[in-house]
Amino acid sequence: MQSNAALEYDYTVAKLFTYTTIVFGLVGMLIGTLIAAQMAFPELNYLLGEYGTFSRLRPLHTNVVIYGFMLSGIWATGYYFMQRVLKVSMAESKLAMFLGKFHFVVYLVIATGMVVSLFMGITTTKEYAQMEWPLDILVVVVWVTWGLWMFTLIGIRREKALYISVWYYIATFLGVAMLYLFNNMEVPTYFASGGVGAITHSVSMYAGTNDAMVQWWWGHNAVAFVFTVPIVGMIYYFLPKESGQAVYSYKLSLLSFWGLMFVYLWAGGHHLLWSTVPDWVQTMASIFSVILILPSWGSAINMLLTMKGEWNQLTENPIIKFLILASTFYMLSTLEGPIQAVKSVNAIAHFTDWIPGHVHDGVLGWVAFMVFSGLYHMAPRIFKREIYSKSLIEAQFWIQTTAVVLYFTSMWIAGITQGMMWRAVDEYGNLMYSFIDTVTVLHPYYAIRALAGVLFMIGLVMFAYNMIMTMAASKKLTEEPQFRSPMA
Repeated sequence: MQSNAALEYDYTVAKLFTYTTIVFGLVGMLIGTLIAAQMAFPELNYLLGEYGTFSRLRPLHTNVVIYGFMLSGIWATGYYFMQRVLKVSMAESKLAMFLGKFHFVVYLVIATGMVVSLFMGITTTKEYAQMEWPLDILVVVVWVTWGLWMFTLIGIRREKALYISVWYYIATFLGVAMLYLFNNMEVPTYFASGGVGAITHSVSMYAGTNDAMVQWWWGHNAVAFVFTVPIVGMIYYFLPKESGQAVYSYKLSLLSFWGLMFVYLWAGGHHLLWSTVPDWVQTMASIFSVILILPSWGSAINMLLTMKGEWNQLTENPIIKFLILASTFYMLSTLEGPIQAVKSVNAIAHFTDWIPGHVHDGVLGWVAFMVFSGLYHMAPRIFKREIYSKSLIEAQFWIQTTAVVLYFTSMWIAGITQGMMWRAVDEYGNLMYSFIDTVTVLHPYYAIRALAGVLFMIGLVMFAYNMIMTMAASKKLTEEPQFRSPMA
């Protein structure tokens, strides 16, 4: 068996997805910052006519961040560490190289089509599944291509044991494939009606309550298999590699994996509590959501215990800071979500700003921090240069941590305030507050959220600058670092 040192890994595709991670991160987060500001200052809705309104930009923000920034980061890291843990280079297989490059090209076509179509208002209106049927077909092509690449590499591997990170990436491929296909079954109306209407328009094959159940089976599991499963796979690789510490418990990693696979799939119905879906569906979703704490915390605690005896690295290495705080935010988010899924709590939380508060402590504090730390770890190894500035990473960490804390705390307060005001009644049973009363009282919290968005965006610009300068101008490395990433 060849050693890692003897293998020349090919990072061509990893680099391409690194570039798109940076670009889509900047675009998606900039739009998010604008629409957060629109909530506090509604006059900002009129900057670009219909194309600048909250309702037009919000789907663009969520899709660019999820399927642009996050997926690019997941794929960039996957094309990097898969070769290393399987001990095989993409350059050894013409098929693997072709599939990787084809994957990137088709993905870029989809991403461009998604941005243009959503900006033009062409949408299915289904959350996290807004792309219309022509793009959905391309999504299937790009997803199958990625799966073929992954299994091609697994098939020619030298390392017989599959490291836990590979398990998580395989689960991402299989989970999203199944969920996406079922939720996006749709009828193109132009062809079904004999040429009437827009060629891009479609209607779901499901209706009413069935459509809602299938949609949130997908919607929540898009969170599971894009926000969670591959990101857990990333931290199982990058924390041990950056810290030089072995994973605390491999058995716990497997137990958490199978727990996550079995439980997460059944939790989507908690988005439909107090609705017209059958009561048993709501109850099952609540129960499985609470059980979900166990495998989620299993992974997070496993990561924290990996640093046992090496906590001094937190003061010395800002990448470790990102990794550890990402695990901490993961614990927070996966405790908060199950709490919100309890029916009595959900009666207050549903439709309030507490929900986006929960989503964003996960997206910003868990997923984004993991993408940053993964790319920072990769940069010296794929560009053969030390990271341009350690002080910039430190500053980015503290600015973005402040941003995340401001964001979720302001939305917690705003959401619980909303929920309580909506339910408040006087001694005669009449509602005490009108809807506009709740809007007025929430203004300061919306302003804080907008400030949080600005701070997070500043940190993202620092990340992009640091990565670009690392690629172009930092000190060249003569040999690859084994563990801690070298930085100026």
